[in-house]
Amino acid sequence: MRDYIGPHTALTTDDFLELALGTPLELWLGTDGETEQDRAAREAAARDILADDPALFDRTTALAVETIGQTMPELLRLTPAPRPAPVRRPRRKGVAA
Repeated sequence: MRDYIGPHTALTTDDFLELALGTPLELWLGTDGETEQDRAAREAAARDILADDPALFDRTTALAVETIGQTMPELLRLTPAPRPAPVRRPRRKGVAA
């Protein structure tokens, strides 16, 4: 089975994500064994892309939440973290100097 997005064929989840983002995933995630120089260049390119399209971050976040909601909804069922019990300090008896 093949899925098409416009003229493009999407065969894998990565294909869908790359088509949705309009960029290769490696630009955002990096690659194994990348050098510091490669990382710096990749991050500079990513900053340039975000500067040209500031709404990309919001669209990507919405896509991630939608995908998680459809595939792993239990991750979105968040509960508040328990608050730590207040620390009680012993009262001092006596006169202040």
